[in-house]
Amino acid sequence: MNARARAGWWVPASLLALAVIPVLGGTGRLVEVLGGPDVLPTDPRFAASPAPIVVHVVAAIVYAVLGAFQFSARLRRRRPRWHRRAGRLLVALGLAVALSGLWMTLLYPQKAGTGDILYTFRLLASSGMGVSIVLGLAAIRSRDIARHRAWMTRAYALALGAGTQAFTVGFGEAAFGSGVVRTDLMMGAGWVINAAIAEWVIRRPAAPRPRRARVSAVMVGSR
Repeated sequence: MNARARAGWWVPASLLALAVIPVLGGTGRLVEVLGGPDVLPTDPRFAASPAPIVVHVVAAIVYAVLGAFQFSARLRRRRPRWHRRAGRLLVALGLAVALSGLWMTLLYPQKAGTGDILYTFRLLASSGMGVSIVLGLAAIRSRDIARHRAWMTRAYALALGAGTQAFTVGFGEAAFGSGVVRTDLMMGAGWVINAAIAEWVIRRPAAPRPRRARVSAVMVGSR
């Protein structure tokens, strides 16, 4: 693999690295809910109504892992059919993540140690992810590729909020201590940071075309 090819894979690799913690945590929770050993602190909310957490975890794991490869420009160029097929599956998975997130927020009692601020963040993140996927789907049906990529980038950024929260909560508690309001804000910061990075990626100027490509385009146009 040459240097250009390696450089093209750093985006999906970085996204997969960010997804590792929530994927492992979700897998542990799924094992517990399905009757396996307790690998995480037991949460009685899930035992009483396991369906939404099972849907959420399974859909989120596949969405996070498969979705990372949608951000490889090299893969999109070389395998456009795969990109489209994976995209259709990701729309269904992403909506399942968003709707099950809303389901859990509205159905489950609030977790001990959290408050209304986090409750609001969860409603906004799940709703925002669902709306972004619907708008991204509408954009690609209208052949508006730039708008499609923008909305799908926003949706994926919100989906990976749990990965960033591992850092915002970990470093935040070390620096500021714990507490309901502080924990809520630290958790919310994960989604805010991801959303801000997504907007930066969407709005940054496009990279200039390689000189060789510009010269070839001029030569073709002059014929």
